[in-house]
Amino acid sequence: MDWLIKFVKFGVVGFSGMIIDFGITWLCKERLKLNKFVANSCGFTLAVINNYILNRIWTFESSNPQWQQELGKFVLISLVGLLLNNLLLFLFHSKLKLNFYLAKAIAIGCVVVWNFGINMLFTFNK
Repeated sequence: MDWLIKFVKFGVVGFSGMIIDFGITWLCKERLKLNKFVANSCGFTLAVINNYILNRIWTFESSNPQWQQELGKFVLISLVGLLLNNLLLFLFHSKLKLNFYLAKAIAIGCVVVWNFGINMLFTFNK
């Protein structure tokens, strides 16, 4: 059951990352008038850093002194998750003709499971 508690914590951290991602993206695009792709990259980057820190401290309670390597693994997994999300969205929406937002929700659900599992086994494995 330890993994279930960690999964719930991972979800809470992910939700906080989503708020940061959207908030920073909006701030950079609407207030700072940055290019929308630059703004999106800023939001994504800060959300990943937030998620790494909170998952390291709270979800997985890591004390690994090699935090730079841990962060690198986390970023790599986040980028793979982003690619998987886009691939699944393409498959569910463009190929299977599901509603875009339903396809996005299914893709997010799949990627959350991927991100959690691989981070537990690879990034934060004690």
